[in-house]
Amino acid sequence: MYEYKFVEVAVGTFNHYPKEDYHEIIHEHARKGWRLHQILTPPFASGGQAITMELIFERKLG
Repeated sequence: MYEYKFVEVAVGTFNHYPKEDYHEIIHEHARKGWRLHQILTPPFASGGQAITMELIFERKLG
C-alpha cells in the first residue's frame, strides 16, 4: 500500500513560472522518503492558463 501527498505550487499569472523553487520541494520530499509520482497543471484560470501546479508524491506504508 502507498500513501500520497499533494503539494500545490502557485504559478505567476503573467510569466507562467512557478513562484517557488519546485526542484527544491522535490528534493526536500525525496530526503524524507517521498517519490515524485506526477506533476499536474490544471487549467483553472480563464483562457486555460494554469495558476497552480500540483506535485503528487507517494511512499510505501510500513
